[in-house]
Amino acid sequence: MEAALIAQHVTKRYTNHVALDQVSLTIPQQTIFGLLGPNGAGKTTLIRIINQIINADSGEISIFGEPLQPKHIGTIGYLPEERGLYKKLKVGEQLVYLAQLKGLSRKDASEKSKAWMRKFEITDWWNKKVEDLSKGMAQKVQFISTVMHEPRLIILDEPFSGFDPVNAQLITQEILELKAKGCTVIFSTHRMETVEDLCDHIALINKSKKILEGSKKQVKDTYRTNTFVVEHKGTFNLTSDGYELVEQKNIEDTFFRSIVRSQHITSPNQLIRDLTNVTEVHSFIEKIPTMSEIFITLVKGGSDE
Repeated sequence: MEAALIAQHVTKRYTNHVALDQVSLTIPQQTIFGLLGPNGAGKTTLIRIINQIINADSGEISIFGEPLQPKHIGTIGYLPEERGLYKKLKVGEQLVYLAQLKGLSRKDASEKSKAWMRKFEITDWWNKKVEDLSKGMAQKVQFISTVMHEPRLIILDEPFSGFDPVNAQLITQEILELKAKGCTVIFSTHRMETVEDLCDHIALINKSKKILEGSKKQVKDTYRTNTFVVEHKGTFNLTSDGYELVEQKNIEDTFFRSIVRSQHITSPNQLIRDLTNVTEVHSFIEKIPTMSEIFITLVKGGSDE
C-alpha cells in the first residue's frame, strides 16, 4: 500500500528561527498518525505546509503518490487549533458555504450538511448563528465542516479542545469510522491518553527536528525497561543476580505489590519461576511505558541526539 503522505527533508526558517530542520516522515494510508511534540516544536508549521498555507524553504512532500499541488486542497480536511467559523453566519449557511469551497455543488453541500447534522442530532441548530453557540457546539460544527466533503486525508489539530467527555467520545467514534471508511488521519494533540487510545503510528518533533517515528507498538517496544508489576502474598527479597526490587508496597492485609526490574533481557517465564521460589504470586504483568512517559523522557531527557 502506498503512503498517504511522505515528507522528505522539509525545512522552514523564520529570520533567526528554524521551525523545521530536515524533517522526514511517512504516513501510511488508512491509519491514525499522531504528530506529537511540545509547544513550539514545529508541528503546526508542518501542518501549514501540508495545507499549503505556507511554503517550505526546502524539501518535498508527496500526497498519495503525487507531489503536493494546489489541487490537493480538496483532498484534505483540516481542523485547525485556532478555530475559524464566521460568527455572524447561520450554521447551515456556513456549512454549505465551506463545503462549496471544497468543490461540492450547492445541492450536495446542503444535503451533506443536513445529513451530518442529523447524525449529530443538531438539526435545530441550522438557523442559529455561530455566535449564539457554546464552544462545544461550535466545535461540532467545525468538525462537520472538516469532514463532510469526504477528504482522503484529515488533519486534526487538538480536536478535543472544548469538548466534554460525552462529546469527546462522539468525535472519537467518528474518527474511527472515518478511518474504517479509508481515510487517513493526522492527529496533533498534547493529550497522551488520546494517543494511546487512537493512534496507530506516531512521530515526535522536538526543537524543529523529528526525534522519533514508528508504529505505536514499535515505539513502546523500543522503550521497554524489563520492569514488571507483581502482586503477591507476604514480602520477599530477591537474592538472584540481575534483578532489582524497585518498590514494594502493602496493598491489603498480607498482600503486597512490588515492582521488579530485570537488569538483563530475561524472559517473563524465567522471572516468574524465580519469583515463585520466594513468594506466592497472585498477578504478574509487564509495565509497558506509556506514550506520556516516553514523551517526557525524550523531550526532557536530551532529545537532540
